[in-house]
Amino acid sequence: MEANPKDGTVKPWLTRKNLERFKGPNDLIIDSRQNVYFTDQGQTGMTDPTGKVYRVSPDGRLDTLVDNGASPNGLALSVDEAFLYVAMTRANQVWRLPLHADGTTSKAGVFFQSFGNAGPDGLAVDEEGNVFVCHPSLGCVFVVDAQGLPRARVVSGTDGVNLTNCCFGGPGNRTLYITDSMEGNVQKVEWHCRGATRAPSLKR
Repeated sequence: MEANPKDGTVKPWLTRKNLERFKGPNDLIIDSRQNVYFTDQGQTGMTDPTGKVYRVSPDGRLDTLVDNGASPNGLALSVDEAFLYVAMTRANQVWRLPLHADGTTSKAGVFFQSFGNAGPDGLAVDEEGNVFVCHPSLGCVFVVDAQGLPRARVVSGTDGVNLTNCCFGGPGNRTLYITDSMEGNVQKVEWHCRGATRAPSLKR
């Protein structure tokens, strides 16, 4: 969607790839070169692995990076932007996609395998390359290093378990904010290093 803050109007920005309408876009991120990556999840899953991951370049070109995803959801880039991490919720996996100089990807693999009634959702990365994986049915955020080895688990601070998204911000960009979509709260954890993505700033 494209929103105009001056007059409050909202209109579609992109609705289809060629003649095919999107199933249901879910999450997006923007890299340092202003490429927009987004997932098209819809109702896909293990019996319908047709979810897609797209990239829109600054010149408006729309590329399909993944077309066989079982519910592609959250996205994050590695610190050097050489890899794209994609949460595949219904497969209970996080995929790792190499991003080549010509804009293509190949040899995508499973970076992290989890378990539970619902799989990974939102993702974030810190400056050391650790990937933070929100897991809605287990009430935690897994912290996985760049080699795919789980290093820590951040547990919900309430009885709620539906931790769906996370991002870094706060003083020094060292605070991890985590949403619980069922309870409607935001939790936070002070981390030892900064997030890989700069915290947004407001123009006054």
